Amino acid sequence: MGVRATPHIATLAMFRGNPVRLFNLRVNRSVLEGGVMGGFMAKFKTDVASDRAKDEMRNIEVEIDFTPNALASILYRQGETHILCCVTKESRLPGWFPRDATKGWVHAEYSLLPGSTDSRFRRERRGAKGRTQEIERLVARSLRGAVDLEALGPIALTVDCDVLNADGGTRCASITAANIALRLAVRRLIAMGECLPIDLRPTRDQREAGWTAPTLSETEATNHENKVIPNDLSAISVGLLGEDVFLDLDYILDSNADVDMNVVGTSDGRFVEVQGTGEESTFSYDELQALLDMARNGLAQLAEMQAVVLSDIE
Repeated sequence: MGVRATPHIATLAMFRGNPVRLFNLRVNRSVLEGGVMGGFMAKFKTDVASDRAKDEMRNIEVEIDFTPNALASILYRQGETHILCCVTKESRLPGWFPRDATKGWVHAEYSLLPGSTDSRFRRERRGAKGRTQEIERLVARSLRGAVDLEALGPIALTVDCDVLNADGGTRCASITAANIALRLAVRRLIAMGECLPIDLRPTRDQREAGWTAPTLSETEATNHENKVIPNDLSAISVGLLGEDVFLDLDYILDSNADVDMNVVGTSDGRFVEVQGTGEESTFSYDELQALLDMARNGLAQLAEMQAVVLSDIE
């Protein structure tokens, strides 16, 4: 399976021998869907119907360079949850960094667009608060947990995750999408000579003297990219409905779950964050273990998907 793209051109992918505009991946077997709609947080249980097996993930589509101005942008679809994720390089590091800082920073913002939910979600014009603030902090710290900021160098990146359509699992989809876009952004910064190994970075005097960035070989560039982002980052939701554990909850599944959990992890099998809550219910140690096992299954599939999506993208 090959994926090719040039900057600011939508990806053309070959999937099972067929050319398609989007990268489509039916990620192995996963589960029902989950979600949080707009600012609507209360759970009103309804009849549950799903055309997926309990361990079957929703279909995933990724379109590279959906918008032309960002350093990297992707349109990420996980079922009917759609995320636009853009990465921008800031002109300087945050004000609290020392002037001679050698490491970088990754910031993230998250928002639900007004038309992303079944009733209009009001814009948060005075800044993120409540649930939105909690989610964007989760996205940001998850990304920083997976990035070597010293290897990144004195670069500040902002990752914007905008939910175009919400059908459960928006925070998890945002984290997965953000990692894809962030890796692509780092790859491009390396190619431009702006993100370099520490021993190749210029001093201030060299910059003022008209220093020219060295060109890394393909192997050197790949090695440095993998030092900045050693392992891919993904997130997935899981839930307990009765005695059954479900993967990748959409809104219907999430709103009916007795227990729901968001799990963030890296492609080497380590966890970054686990958020689990009993919704008017409790859960046992064995049920917790079953939820984590299902989440690990989903995270492994998402890691495989990310490796394929960016395999040939520049």
